[in-house]
Amino acid sequence: MLRLTRLSGERIMIGDDIILEVGFIRDRAVELRFYAPTDIPIYREEIYKLIQAKIQAEKEDQQ
Repeated sequence: MLRLTRLSGERIMIGDDIILEVGFIRDRAVELRFYAPTDIPIYREEIYKLIQAKIQAEKEDQQ
């Protein structure tokens, strides 16, 4: 795990094609801005888990 501290407006490069930018920081919330090619999916963790559960259920139904 890599742990970084960034200020509002600062960016982190992920490979050559993905940029993570810190937007605003307010109270306990942080706005994150992702710049990536459209073929790279970006999900919140809870949405990703729902998608994976659906895929797994479909696989089990096919067996």
